Amino acid sequence: MKYFSLVWSALFRRKTRTLFTLLSIMAAFLLFGLLDSVRGAFANAGHSVVGASRLITISKVSFMFALPKSLYMRIQSVPGVAEVTYANWFGGIYQDPKNFFANEAVAPNFFDVYSEFKLPAGELRAFKETRTGAVVGASLAKRFHWKIGEQIPLEATIFPQNGGSNTWTFDLVGIYHVANRREESQEDAMFFHWKYFDEARAFGRGDVGWYIEKIGQPKEADRIAQAIDAISANSDHETKTQSEDAFQSSFVSQFADIGLIVGSIMGAVFFTLILLTGNTMAQAVRERIPELAILKTIGFPNRSVLALVLAESVLLLTLGGVAGLALAEFAVSVIRTRLGAQIPMLPVGLAIWLQGLALTVLIGLVVGALPARRGMRLRIVDALAGR
Repeated sequence: MKYFSLVWSALFRRKTRTLFTLLSIMAAFLLFGLLDSVRGAFANAGHSVVGASRLITISKVSFMFALPKSLYMRIQSVPGVAEVTYANWFGGIYQDPKNFFANEAVAPNFFDVYSEFKLPAGELRAFKETRTGAVVGASLAKRFHWKIGEQIPLEATIFPQNGGSNTWTFDLVGIYHVANRREESQEDAMFFHWKYFDEARAFGRGDVGWYIEKIGQPKEADRIAQAIDAISANSDHETKTQSEDAFQSSFVSQFADIGLIVGSIMGAVFFTLILLTGNTMAQAVRERIPELAILKTIGFPNRSVLALVLAESVLLLTLGGVAGLALAEFAVSVIRTRLGAQIPMLPVGLAIWLQGLALTVLIGLVVGALPARRGMRLRIVDALAGR
C-alpha cells in the first residue's frame, strides 16, 4: 500500500487506453459470471430433492424415452404423494420455426398440480370438456394476438397423426396467468389434452413423457423419490425421480454438453483477454522506460520495480474483474426473477466470486510477467540514453 498512489498514477497515465481495456475485462468477467452460474446449476441439478414440493419422474435411460401409463396408479399409491399428473412433449411449430414455444399434451388434472397457473373456472371446465381444447399462457396469447374460440394449427416435428398428416388443429378455450408476476415467462406455453394426442398419434400410444408428483410434505421428498423409483426397479422402464430444476437441466442436456460449451467459450474469452491485456501492459511499460530508470536511479531495487509493474497489472485486472462480476451478479438476479427455471442458473455467490478474483490475480501476474521482467533487468544508462 506504500506505493499505491504511484501504481494508480501509472495505470491511468493513458486514460482512454486504460478505460477501453477495463471495459474489455469487465465484459470477460461478466460473461464468466453468467456462464459459471449456468454451469453450476447444471452440475448441481439432481444431487438432492430435499425440500421439493413437486417431483418429476422420467426414464432412467434418457428423457427421450417414454414411460408406460400403467405407472400412474402405482405412483399415486406411494405414501406422501398428494396428486400425480403426466405430460408429453409435443414440439409442434406454429407457422414458422422461429415462432418456437413450449407445447405439451397434459392430463386433465394438470392445472390442479400446477396451481400457480390461474385459469377461470369456466375456461378450465371448457378445457376438460373439449377434446381438441387447448390452453395458452397470457404472454403467448398476446404475442400472437390469439383470442378464445380461435383454432390454432401446429405442424408436428415428432408425432404425425394416424392418417399421416402433420397438421394438428386445436381449439383455444382458455388463457392462463401466473400468480407471481415475476414468473411471467411461464406464460409462454401451450397445453392440450393428452387423450386427444394419444388417440390421434401414429406411434407410442399408451406411453407418457413424464410424471409430475405433488408432495404433501416437502421434507419427505427424498424418501418419496426413492419409493417411486423402486416401483420400476429392474424393469425395462426404470425411472429417475428428481426435482423440477434437475428436470429442466436434463431436458437441455439432451441437446448439448453444457460443461463443454461453457469451457470452450471461457477458454476463448480468457485467451483473447490475455493477449489484449498483455499488449496493454507491454505498451505501458515501454512508454515508461525512462521513468523506471529514474526510479532505479533514486534507489528503487530491481525487485521493487518488478513488484510495481506486477501490481499495476493485477490492479488493472482486479478493477475490471470486480466490476464485471458485480454486473454478473445483478444480471443473474434479474434473469432468475424474469425467467425462473426456464434457464437454470445459480446466484453469483461466494464460490464464483472467489474463482473470479483468483483469475484476476492469475491473469494479472501472467500478463505482467514479461513487462515486469523487462523493467527489472533494465540498465539505467541504456534507458536514459534511449537505447
